Amino acid sequence: MAFIHDDFMLTNETAKNLYHTYAEKMPIFDYHCHLIPAWIAEDHEFSDITEVWLAGDHYKWRAMRANGIPEEKITGNASPEEKFAAWAETAEATIGNPLFHWTQLELKRYFDIDDLLTKDNWKEIYDKANRVIKEKKLTGRKLIEMSNVTFVGTTDNPTDSLEHHDVLLADDSFKTTVAPSFRPDEAFHIDDSRFVGFLDRMEAIFGSRLTSYQELVEQLEQRVDFFDQRGTVASDHALEQMVYSEATDEEIEAIFQKALNQEAISAGEKEQYLTRILIDLGKMYAERGWAMQIHFGALRNNNEYWYDKLGPDVGFDSIHDSVNDGRNLNRLLNAMERKQQLPKMVIYNLNPTQNHVVASAVANFQVNDQGIKSKVQFGAGWWFNDTEQGMLRQMETLADHGLLMNFVGMLTDSRSFVSYPRHEYFRRILCNYVGEQVEVGKFPNEEALLKRLIENVCYNNAVAFFKK
Repeated sequence: MAFIHDDFMLTNETAKNLYHTYAEKMPIFDYHCHLIPAWIAEDHEFSDITEVWLAGDHYKWRAMRANGIPEEKITGNASPEEKFAAWAETAEATIGNPLFHWTQLELKRYFDIDDLLTKDNWKEIYDKANRVIKEKKLTGRKLIEMSNVTFVGTTDNPTDSLEHHDVLLADDSFKTTVAPSFRPDEAFHIDDSRFVGFLDRMEAIFGSRLTSYQELVEQLEQRVDFFDQRGTVASDHALEQMVYSEATDEEIEAIFQKALNQEAISAGEKEQYLTRILIDLGKMYAERGWAMQIHFGALRNNNEYWYDKLGPDVGFDSIHDSVNDGRNLNRLLNAMERKQQLPKMVIYNLNPTQNHVVASAVANFQVNDQGIKSKVQFGAGWWFNDTEQGMLRQMETLADHGLLMNFVGMLTDSRSFVSYPRHEYFRRILCNYVGEQVEVGKFPNEEALLKRLIENVCYNNAVAFFKK
């Protein structure tokens, strides 16, 4: 029997029935990913398996480094064959890591390859995958269509032109909806040189240099409207830790002027600035019916030597261990709710020890008159938590504090066009978990109830939640 078979990870009969009858057939609503919009708009033709599979995948890069692969064969100038051979050598060593499962799922679903990838058969698999790419014309759009994806939410800066989204909006031949998601992190870095680049880009758009915080808010709102016209349904924000520190309008303006003058910004001043801009942005999102996503808890770019050589987002990040996130999250949500400007939200914590902290906090802010189910969501296992155990911990914690029935489910959060089997992985884990609960008598064996639970979490809840 092939390693990836029909009942892969399904260990009980109820799970098999739930997966094959309901979950397996559901489309994917990819509400948060990092796919390159140009590659979708232009229907990018991949040159080989190395480009489609290894380029930009820092999960695989971390594993290759752990396996002693030289950087030249990871992010360097080695040939595609050399890089693929190095990954194959690593792939068999990933047993116990979710990469082992993802690798085999991706080979099976897109290339119809059942063999386990190893250092001994890499050339055979490399050649077969490349033949499939050419014969099936596995372009960016083709891979999305093969994955049964109905919606793709890319991740875009406020200063992006969104020209590729305009192309997609005008193209009726591609049935998947592709919308930009508003990621204003470039406006957050008032304490380092990146902020100057942001000011330059905003000046290029608006024709004049920002001179005040109030002008910043006004210009960001114009960019929010620019995104809204192109179908945006969500924003996203990356924070190292949750912040909440109140400040007067005068204090915020003074902090912003220091940033404009490239003066030193204290940690406390940055917290005040971030608090204010998150609240101001939240108001804009609430008025437009967007969902506001917050990902927090990543310590980024920790290896300075390789950051200087390779730049950000290449696999040198880890989990933050801050202690005031629960208090600050509650206070931030409360500040928005107090003004009746709390948007729909999804909160993702990277530190799994904070699962109960976040799940209990979001449960405080579900009140609404619009009938929105679980208006503030405890987000899916993210990054270091999109493992079998991480997904289970998140779902069990959510069920402890809230309503699993209303969970918006899995996010792709990937730059790879062949990462959609992560949704299959999640769905198999979900069905197996529910099946186990049924078979030990903790969940009732009521088909209609279980059908609704599985279909809701796999797809329906996300569609309903992100609808404006």
